[in-house]
Amino acid sequence: METEVEESGGGNGVKGIRTHWWWALASTAQLGWGISSFRKGYAGHSRLMPAKAFGVAALFVGSAASASMAFLRASGIHKVEDLMEVGANIRTGLGVRPRTSAQKTDDL
Repeated sequence: METEVEESGGGNGVKGIRTHWWWALASTAQLGWGISSFRKGYAGHSRLMPAKAFGVAALFVGSAASASMAFLRASGIHKVEDLMEVGANIRTGLGVRPRTSAQKTDDL
């Protein structure tokens, strides 16, 4: 979903609009809406209370998902292979031996 914009002559060579800011904004908006709905409490018929509780919970879960996407996009992780490379780098930095394919299948 990253929008590409080409710079025309004399630019600084930067291409693209960073979409992680949109994900962060969505996360903040959902979290704020969830907190305000939670604080407001429930006003109305008691039969609809579970629907309101589900809606507030969905706002909190959606906020966490949007924040996770913003973090991944800002970190430059766009594919599963990128995430696997980051994991391998972390294991190497900790001095842990790389995993073999036999270890991967045994853990499942």
